[in-house]
Amino acid sequence: MTPKLLDRVSVKELLSVDFVFVCTLFTILVMGLVMVTSASVSVSDDLFGHPFHFMQRQILYLVLALIAGSVLINISTDIMHKWGIVMMLLSLFLLVLVLVPGIGKSVNGSQRWINLFVFNLQASEVAKVCMVVYMSGYLVRRADQVREQWSGFIIPLGLTFGFLVLLLLEPDFGASVVLLGTVMAMLFLGGARVYQFILVLVMACCALAVVAVSESYRMKRLMNFIDPWADPFNEGYQLSQALIAYGRGEWFGLGLGNSVQKLSYLPEAHTDFVFSIWVEETGMLGGLLLILLFAVLVSRIFRIGNQALSFGRPFSGYMCYGFSILIVAQVVINVGVNTGFLPTKGLTLPLISYGGSSLIITLSSLFVVARVNIENIRINRVESSNNVNKQSKQQKDMDMVLNEE
Repeated sequence: MTPKLLDRVSVKELLSVDFVFVCTLFTILVMGLVMVTSASVSVSDDLFGHPFHFMQRQILYLVLALIAGSVLINISTDIMHKWGIVMMLLSLFLLVLVLVPGIGKSVNGSQRWINLFVFNLQASEVAKVCMVVYMSGYLVRRADQVREQWSGFIIPLGLTFGFLVLLLLEPDFGASVVLLGTVMAMLFLGGARVYQFILVLVMACCALAVVAVSESYRMKRLMNFIDPWADPFNEGYQLSQALIAYGRGEWFGLGLGNSVQKLSYLPEAHTDFVFSIWVEETGMLGGLLLILLFAVLVSRIFRIGNQALSFGRPFSGYMCYGFSILIVAQVVINVGVNTGFLPTKGLTLPLISYGGSSLIITLSSLFVVARVNIENIRINRVESSNNVNKQSKQQKDMDMVLNEE
């Protein structure tokens, strides 16, 4: 039977979505809006003449994300499974389109965006999510090949290599690392043999290392990451200013709105380095709290994925795993860059940093997770009802036997 495109969710079902998941997500979104407002006040006033331009834009992006999410939550995961290959091809097309002169928008030397007038669509954000949907379907269709044959392991990696080539042409090294790491993690969770995983992981690390040192600006970033204070007013400026923000924040912070580094000292304070401003204003305890919230969010997504697998719905389970891996990878890289544990690269903090593509795509994927949760609840309700009916029938049969005796 062909699944319907729209399978509407009732208000009662919306209210039944995992309470901890919803509350954690809502808290992170509120914190993100507060931090975008605080971190962007100075640059917004300088560029647009009023301090709340970026806050207003972020609210618009949030509204668009909620609209997109409200559509996705009413689409059956069976439809997503069916259209996974199409979604992957669409994202591949966007990665090609963004490289076309006159269509792709270039910012700071990177051509990663397509101007949609309301916001700039970052093709790599779409590619990451669409690849998760495709890989979830692939792990279901080719489960035996992934577990038993090299071809099942190599085919998705070959496809991923094509994505990486297009991402590196933009260039977007950070998205390349996240995409490759997510695909490999999903293959591992899908049952790929450990020796295959380790071998390809070593090869991938070697390839990424070659890419990292192939360009002079990447080498400079690596050297500055090792010792940003060697050139604190030039190549190491951004990281050294971020570290100063941590020093100012100490344990309890300067208070919301009281950051000094956001006053044109720290570049990209409301995007890539918003975590540094958050720690400066709320202290190390505030930073740990935010990381804890992300950990809780990811754990609830994994829990929903595990429930889907237990109900015999591997596509939904793998999709939840993939979305959670995407969030973990981006949080780890962004926080690592902000704290100086990783080389500087342009990667936003999900649901926190300013940006239309990141917020809309990430929040939309979490609405899909909510959809999986609702379908789990539906199946659980049906199974519970069947069990009750079965027990009732057994009891009636037993009563009849006793009456006959």
